[in-house]
Amino acid sequence: MEELQGRCALVTGGGNGLGRAIALRLATAGASVIVAGRRIEPLEATASQAPGAGRIMPVPADVTRADDRARLVEEAARRGGRLDILVNAAGILEGGSIDTTTIEDWDRSMDVNVRSLFALTRLAIPHLVAARGTILNLSSVAGLRAYPGVLAYCVSKAAVDQLTRCLALELASRGVRVNALNPGVVVTNLHRAGGMSEEDYAAFLERGKVTHPLGRVGQPEDVADFALFLVSDRAGWVTGGTFSVDGGRALASAR
Repeated sequence: MEELQGRCALVTGGGNGLGRAIALRLATAGASVIVAGRRIEPLEATASQAPGAGRIMPVPADVTRADDRARLVEEAARRGGRLDILVNAAGILEGGSIDTTTIEDWDRSMDVNVRSLFALTRLAIPHLVAARGTILNLSSVAGLRAYPGVLAYCVSKAAVDQLTRCLALELASRGVRVNALNPGVVVTNLHRAGGMSEEDYAAFLERGKVTHPLGRVGQPEDVADFALFLVSDRAGWVTGGTFSVDGGRALASAR
């Protein structure tokens, strides 16, 4: 069923991982999707997997740059004649404690994970209000509880959760819903891009069988299916939620 037929979505971080899975799920549901990321090749790979030619349009952009953010919103509104859905999936994970996290590390995490999300959302709001649309932010289980060794990431995702709640209150009267997803460990490139070696990542995934009460780590499709629900009319009375999609990790895992 193409329940998003006729709607236009903008998905940041759409070149891999959760952003890619969500973009493909929305396209399968009938949406016209603009996927954004810094490199064109991964975006084109996402578009090539779409259920129909032209259903996904790749637009290379760096969400930390003001001119790129403005171009993204303009392109999305032009392509669809409207903008119904904004999925803020771009993000980075960097390791570090209070002793090892530099100011530069901190600023980079906040810039990508929080500041750019806030700035892009501000630009999109007039279009989303006109369409009575919805915003979905990709947070993390690390926004709900603390984990050692990823200080800036935890704080940045907690900020995303609070921003989600604040925006939900501010935009409810204008017909825009705002929610966040808080995944546990999902098999993507996030941890390896953050500096984890292949050996350590394999061990990390193996430990996930213990740290996630359901006995496994997640796949991108686990998150994408819930994302589709939240941006669809089926969730029309849902706003301000931060939803764990984590195999129970937030309930039981200390690491």
